[in-house]
This record gives sequence, C-alpha cells and structure tokens, in this order.
Amino acid sequence: MKFLKQFSQKAILAATLTLSTTAFAEEALNLDTLLKTLEQGQAVQTEQNKAREADFRSKQDQQVAMLNALTNKRDGELNRSERLETSFEENEIKLQNLTDTLSKRMGSLKELFGVLQQVAGDSSNKFQTSVVSAQIPGRSAFMDEMAKKMGSSSRLASIEDIEKVWYELQREMTEQGKVSRYNSEVIVAGGSKVTKEVVRVGAFNLISDGKYLTYNPVTNTTSELTRQPSSRFTETAAQLQTTTTGTAAFALDPTGGSILGLLVQAPNTEEQVHQGGAVGYVILGVGILALLIALERFFSLMIMGAKIRRQLKDDVAREDNPLGRVMKVKEQYPSVAYDTLELKLSEAILREMPKITRNLTLIKIISVVAPLLGLLGTVTGMINTFQAITLFGTGDPKLMAGGISQALVTTVLGLVVAIPTVFLYTLLNTRSRNLLLILQEQSAGIIAERSEKGA
Repeated sequence: MKFLKQFSQKAILAATLTLSTTAFAEEALNLDTLLKTLEQGQAVQTEQNKAREADFRSKQDQQVAMLNALTNKRDGELNRSERLETSFEENEIKLQNLTDTLSKRMGSLKELFGVLQQVAGDSSNKFQTSVVSAQIPGRSAFMDEMAKKMGSSSRLASIEDIEKVWYELQREMTEQGKVSRYNSEVIVAGGSKVTKEVVRVGAFNLISDGKYLTYNPVTNTTSELTRQPSSRFTETAAQLQTTTTGTAAFALDPTGGSILGLLVQAPNTEEQVHQGGAVGYVILGVGILALLIALERFFSLMIMGAKIRRQLKDDVAREDNPLGRVMKVKEQYPSVAYDTLELKLSEAILREMPKITRNLTLIKIISVVAPLLGLLGTVTGMINTFQAITLFGTGDPKLMAGGISQALVTTVLGLVVAIPTVFLYTLLNTRSRNLLLILQEQSAGIIAERSEKGA
C-alpha cells in the first residue's frame, strides 16, 4: 500500500508537470480548470491502483492453491514409490524362488537345452553358407529362432521343435550325399535372371549349362561365376549335367568354392601374354616372323628337293631346279679341261647356295635374340617390382609375388619362341645341307667323268 501511495504521488506530480507545460503552451487554460483536471486524474489513478491490488490478491490465492496441490501430489508419488519398491523387492524374491524351483524341476533337461541351443546356433551358421540352402531355403531362420528360444530362461522347446532340429540335421547330411536337379532363377552375365535347371552336387558345387554357379546367402540368389575355370573343368560340369544314369567324372571343389575362387583368379594364357608388356609383344612378333620364314623355307626346300630328286632320274638338264642348272654347265663347256670345269661347277654351286640357304641365318638370329629379350623383360620387371617395394614396403607378399610373376612371363615367352625356332633352324639347315651335298656329289661325278675322258 505504501508503494502504491508513493507511485500515486509521483504520477500526480508527473501529470501536474505535464499539465503545467500544456498550460504555459496554451494560455487559454486557467487555474480552476487545472485543479479539476488534477482531481479527475487522481480519482482515475486511485481506481486503477485498487484494481491492481485486487488482481494481485486473487493471483496470490491461486499460487498458494497450486503450491498446495503440487505438495499433495508429491506426497502421493512418494507413497506410491515406496509401495512399488516394496512390491519390486517382493517380486524379486518370488522370481528367485520360482527360478530355483524351475532349475530343480528341469534337472538334466537344462543340459539338454544348453546343447540344443549350441547345436541350433552352429547349424544356423552352417545352413546359411551351405549350397543346399539354394534349393531348400529358410532353414537358417528356424535355427536362429530355436537358438534364441533356448537362450531365454522363460521359453522352453517343445517336442516338435526338438524333432525338427533333428530332422533338419539329418536332411542336411542326406542332401550332402545327393546329386539333385531343380529349377531356379539364375543371374547370368549382364544381370538378368533366367530360370534354368540347376544341378547341385552335394554341399559342394552348383552347375547349370556347363557353368559353375555361386550361391549368395545374404540375398539368397544363385548366379553364374563372372569368370569360369579352364575348359577341362567346365567340360566335366557339362558332362555331369547331361548324365542322368550311371557315373560321370566331375571336378569337385571340396572346400565349397574356395579352391574354385582361386582357380578363376588365376590368369589364363592370353592374360599371361599381356602381362609381358611391350617386351612380350616384341618377342611374340619376332617369333611369328621366324615361324613364317620357317614355313616358307620348309615348303620351298621341299619343292626344291622334289625337283632335284626328279632331275636325278633324268639325264636331260632342266632349268627349274638347282641340279639341272649345275648340269647345264657341263653342256655349256663340253671341251674344257676337267680342272676348269671344276671351277665352273663350283661357281654354279655357289650361285645356287644363297637360294637354298636363304633366310636361315635370320631364323638362327631370332632363336638367339628371343631369350635375350625375355631376360631384358625380366630384368625390367624386377626393377619395377623393387621400386614398388621401395614405395609400399614388403607388407603385402602378393605385391612381390605378382610383380615377379609378371617379370618372369617375358622369360617364358622368350624360351617358348627360342626352343621351337632352334628346332626349325636345325631341321631347315639339315635339309639345305643335304641339297648342297647332292649338288656337290653330282658335280664331283661330272668332274670325274670329264677327267676319265681327258685321260
């Protein structure tokens, strides 16, 4: 109240000052009018103050009522908490007593359920990765549910559940010894799904259309391997699929796909050739060149040899073979001495020698250069390998093994080119020498014949 009075006095003083300022500004107002105005303002201010006091008293009563209600509610909740805590302790004692009673009544069954939980958990993991699940899905989910049920102390397995676990285990063992056929969707190259006949070989491999398949347990899908093993394995797969009775040879992967995965990662012949790089391509290029030259020399010497053998049976010299052209020398110089004729025949043989031994030296050079090029590629590859080791260290053995393998490819290519090239050179050189020996033999006969006539 004291505060309200002070506030009223200050308000009256402010109003007085305001009105006084207005009075000075507007000289039309007089003192009586100012007094009336102050009396009216004081009356209005008094009414407002009374209204504020009444509102404050009413809200104060509401705050007190709210405080009392919350206090009562707190006391009620405290009592309820004490009751619940007491009930919780009593329930814990009852639960412990019931658990002890359950354990006593279960007896040996507790061990049985523990073994059943372990078997169900292990079987779930086995069924999830087994290729038998590609034909018989859904077994892993049941085993998971059984393991969770056995892990819970409030749920027990029924006789039907136990029998089903035994049945699934027995079915898995039985299916592992069977070769089954069934139709299923297979993801082929390109990502499309095609319904095909799938042959399941026990719990080891899946094949279809002579190709090996892989089973994805996460998505429960069957797909063709993006890269198939070598033909000697896929041929057995095709043979097994076409065989309906009896036995058939089949390349079985006992690891369930691990060995097969390693086989498909191994590079084939074409990829190994590409690993040789530029040096490998050069080696193959000179090898093809040597092969073409050898083929040309082989057929040329074969035709030339046939003509020479035909000329040996005929006394009339022909111009279509080296022997005939050598024999023509005798006819061209019928009266010269035998020593002069010998020189003329030697000259004729020397003219024929380049035609017989043409390009054989090039084949010999290639047989020597090819392994040297292979050694060059190996040294270059080893340098690159050691540079990679310098950068990345020796933590990954595959990095070293892969680099060394690529380096040795060029050596293999060099030997592959050099070995048959040496063989071809030896064969062709022997043939050419045999033809030259025939020419020399016939030349010696002509000289002997002319020497006898001169004597």
